[in-house]
Amino acid sequence: MNVSNYLTTALLNQVFRNTNFTRPTTIYAALYTSNPTAADTGQEVTGGAYVRQTVTFAAPAAVSGIVTSKNSADITFPTATASWGQITHVGLRDAATGGNLLYFGALSDARSILANDIFKFLIGQISVDLS
Repeated sequence: MNVSNYLTTALLNQVFRNTNFTRPTTIYAALYTSNPTAADTGQEVTGGAYVRQTVTFAAPAAVSGIVTSKNSADITFPTATASWGQITHVGLRDAATGGNLLYFGALSDARSILANDIFKFLIGQISVDLS
């Protein structure tokens, strides 16, 4: 996954300029029908019972020499009550609505979500690192 401009700036300021960064208490997975980009300009899904879902992460561990943290539980979105469109990207955000984009990435397999479909990430499918 890619780091957003917001998080990049916050981390650089925290580490190198001693500027306080209030870390989020909860991380939310958001689904997109277009690339959110580092500038947070993508189109997030709306309507049809869509809501962001909380994500819990396992402790960081080395994966192929890169320290990585992965989701430690399945992430299941509610049953769609209308079409959500072609889901192409996922974003990690710091609020249930609004807030800031932290990380984002393309899905390995884009999916069309229609009414009565359920979208789900299995354990370990969302992976973040600082490389």
